[in-house]
Amino acid sequence: AFFDDLPKVAATYAIPLDLAARHGLRRFGFHGFAHKALWRKWSERHPDLPDGGRLVSLQLGSGCSAAAIRKGLPFDTSMGYTPIEGLVMSTRSGDVDPGVLLELQRKEGLDVDGLQRLLEHESGLKGISGSSGDMRELLADSGKPAARLAVEVFCYRVRKSVGAYLAVLGGADGIVFGGGIGENTPDVRARCLSGLDTLGIVLDDEANHATVGRDGPISAPGPIAVEVLVVDEAAEMAREAASYLTNSEGMVRS
Repeated sequence: AFFDDLPKVAATYAIPLDLAARHGLRRFGFHGFAHKALWRKWSERHPDLPDGGRLVSLQLGSGCSAAAIRKGLPFDTSMGYTPIEGLVMSTRSGDVDPGVLLELQRKEGLDVDGLQRLLEHESGLKGISGSSGDMRELLADSGKPAARLAVEVFCYRVRKSVGAYLAVLGGADGIVFGGGIGENTPDVRARCLSGLDTLGIVLDDEANHATVGRDGPISAPGPIAVEVLVVDEAAEMAREAASYLTNSEGMVRS
């Protein structure tokens, strides 16, 4: 629901409009509870920014997604019609040229179920490494070229999304990391934001490595603050449910 109001330009696929309308094909976005929770916590920590200002939120775990948020409203997000689109994930591919899928149908004889299984359960970190979709295991196996490549591709895709969302928002006041990888893996955070110094994104190496599994700033002084925020999706779900169940007079709906 958080991404229901995506701008039409961000929600529309470049396929015939009548075909998209007939089958309800649009970019929906997922991880809404997580991204809204990240925005809410960021806003509470930065009351000087009206409604949180401009924020790039990164929910990195087994499933991964990024979002561009301005004053609490989503302007774009990496997941689309399904949670397969976007960033590289544990076993999900993220963005893939549709032509690759057509070629696999031709050359491997994969049907729809086979393609879905490939994209959802056999790709991502697991597919590239050939061994595991667990970031911790891949970092421990960094001596193996395929494991190292999987981590590099993962971080590269995140870095591309950050750059794209800075363009969407016209800059940013902050970037926040959440999720199992985002909250607990300093090396991955550093790789995701490496080389972005000219954009005003500079990590404090000591703060980054000291911030594991807890809230905290991890950037050096500069125009764009970077923070780790522990995502509380359960609290966000409860808040949304309470809002739905209670009408404007504070009475519980029947």
